Amino acid sequence: MKKIVVIGMGYVGIPAAALFADVEGCNVVGIQRRSKRSGWKIEWLNNGKNPIGGEEPGLSELIAKVVQKGTFRVTDDYSECASAEAILIDVQTPTDERGIPHYESLKAVSEEVGRHIKRNILVVIESTVAPGTTENVVKPILEEQSQLEAGKEFALAFSYERVMVGRLLHNIINYPRIIGGIDEESTKRAMALYKQIVKAELYPTNVLTAEVAKVAENTYRDVNIAFANEMALMCESLGVDAFKVRELVNTLPNDPSNPSANPIRNMHFPGAGVGGHCLPKDPWLLKYGVDMYGTFKVEPQIIVKSRELNLWMPTHMADLVVEGLNKAGRKPEGAKVAILGVAFLENSDDTRNTPSQPLYELLVQKGAKPVLHDPYVRDFEIPFTTDVDEAIEAADAIVLVTPHNEYLNLDLGSLKAKMRTLVLVDGRNAYSKSECEKAGFIYIGVGKPRVEA
Repeated sequence: MKKIVVIGMGYVGIPAAALFADVEGCNVVGIQRRSKRSGWKIEWLNNGKNPIGGEEPGLSELIAKVVQKGTFRVTDDYSECASAEAILIDVQTPTDERGIPHYESLKAVSEEVGRHIKRNILVVIESTVAPGTTENVVKPILEEQSQLEAGKEFALAFSYERVMVGRLLHNIINYPRIIGGIDEESTKRAMALYKQIVKAELYPTNVLTAEVAKVAENTYRDVNIAFANEMALMCESLGVDAFKVRELVNTLPNDPSNPSANPIRNMHFPGAGVGGHCLPKDPWLLKYGVDMYGTFKVEPQIIVKSRELNLWMPTHMADLVVEGLNKAGRKPEGAKVAILGVAFLENSDDTRNTPSQPLYELLVQKGAKPVLHDPYVRDFEIPFTTDVDEAIEAADAIVLVTPHNEYLNLDLGSLKAKMRTLVLVDGRNAYSKSECEKAGFIYIGVGKPRVEA
């Protein structure tokens, strides 16, 4: 059987490994570090259990199937790489507060892989990296540790995922795949690999172009969200509903009769903040790649300012909480504030870069007593509860950060009976302003007018 090793059992590595393990003739070994935070995944996966929480269609069933079939297992032993035909690297590449990438995991894994790989193996970097990283960081480590030459004695490529929590399998299978090798043969081999699990078009390119495309794709979205957030602030100031404005703007149709003059608009949703592993860091990775490997200096303005605005939105949320409390005649000092949602995305357990964390810290600085709640999250660095009644009981304000289905169905009458002060701050346009006010709540929302225009 063809053996594939997938390193990093996270939101990218797990679904990719499971999909390859379901291909006839493929045997997949996942490698996961036995860390205090993530080592438990090894036993879970080997028992056919899905460690990814929230609503993830088809993934639990697929994991159970391939484990039972005997084509998927997980270990922490890198010697498995020695007998592999292909290795996928799916480790996290976070950035610090200055936008500098931390490649400790990527470098450590590259060293381990380099020590064990054989001739003619294919190594694919799926982790999101700054442009130039595959050639200038990963390749030298692999060559030094293996004493093999990339492009001649082993193949090396970068191929990025387009996964989204809640649609992991769907996106890998159905979205086009960009594949860039360090040479033509590396690209060709990576194309043949992904053709086994991707139904959509495969687009071959060179490694640097693929790296740029990945971070540009997410930066584009971050900039668009920033535009929506800035419009929301302007609409709040003018007393206009930003979501009605969005609805009207997006009435422009898709008109393929003249592509160069197509009027279509897709104004994004404003909200409490931007979280996840990709959007908060990929603009900085793009900038870092240009700073390190570009041939001349470029100072991006729109990208940087957009990232800063999205990063600031939890501050706006904290200000809205204080405004709501003041309207209710309460000071923030000592006020209990129930923050609904620790995960950054609805109906998931993914807490990476969640806007709830800075919101929590800002409210603490203002003297409030915030309480975090989430029905899906298992572990988080700040204390939280999974009991929504515990969070809401005697609260002076509720702040919706993540629109989990559980929160969308909250009964206003029940909330009113449990809360001490009726303030509701809506960061996701989840509730009707008129219905909340009719029920006696002081309602304040991102992009919502304080007084109807």
